[in-house]
Amino acid sequence: MNMHRQFDDVLLGSIELFCLAAESGNFTAAANVAGVTPAAVSRSISRLEKRLGVRLFVRSTRSSRLTEAGREYFEQCRSALQQLVEAERKVSGEQVQPGGTIRISAPTPYAHHRLLPLLPAFRSRYPLIRVEAHISNRNIDFHEENFDVAIRFRAQPDSTMVARHLEDAELVVVAHPQYLRRAGRPSTLADLAQHECIQFDLPSSGRQIAWLFREDGRDKEVVSAGHYSCAEDVLGGVTLARAGAGLFQAYRFVVEKELASGELVEVLQPFGGRSRPVSLMYPHGRLLPSRVRAFIDFLMEQGHTALSKPRA
Repeated sequence: MNMHRQFDDVLLGSIELFCLAAESGNFTAAANVAGVTPAAVSRSISRLEKRLGVRLFVRSTRSSRLTEAGREYFEQCRSALQQLVEAERKVSGEQVQPGGTIRISAPTPYAHHRLLPLLPAFRSRYPLIRVEAHISNRNIDFHEENFDVAIRFRAQPDSTMVARHLEDAELVVVAHPQYLRRAGRPSTLADLAQHECIQFDLPSSGRQIAWLFREDGRDKEVVSAGHYSCAEDVLGGVTLARAGAGLFQAYRFVVEKELASGELVEVLQPFGGRSRPVSLMYPHGRLLPSRVRAFIDFLMEQGHTALSKPRA
């Protein structure tokens, strides 16, 4: 088969500059990293746009944003450049050690009580990888914000995403002993109507989250009521419960230390056993860089050990 050269050195350089600009969202930042002028970056990207016949960026005086075609081209180019780097290392005999930056999005309770404590062990295994952890309960946009993976509770089916199950996070209702001495201990689900129930609103919709129970072998949802409501950070509800404000339904792994010390007390145990699934998510069909695959494999490995067991 005859092979014709399709990429010259100038074009390959333009692709590298394009990827730098896409990652930074700024031509000047890309120029600083590459050691060239912003004008050189702009010319290189214009050269690519002319070759492809599409616009890769929407330019303004303050920033440059990828078009839909630009995002798709960036994903393919980034994967291709990473494969070239790894192929070069293999051929030269250099040990292939994943490197670069991985961007992770995780909700606050899971980040503080599950993910962040594991990251030193991950970096000990892969010291060339830099980790950026974005801790928030909002749903991120993988393409717009260039995230590699996200951890989510109650992940909705999405054909564009791969969802790997990490664990089922058990739910418990807790309160401070002082609150229970003042208000009494609930013994039935109907008793919740007489109690101060701390609310948490879903960040995506602002709707109140129903409390989940199991009664007589059937799953049941209870819409409770109270004078305290938290949004964005579910750990706020735990802090209120520790202060004696009322009852709160939380994940067991979030309050296990307080339960062990007696600072919080579990109630309504006969109606427990419900949980919410936790998933690791990343875009379907994307060629994963070795650093991302290393993190996914590491977290799935932990999911069968540390993630599913209480910590002392």
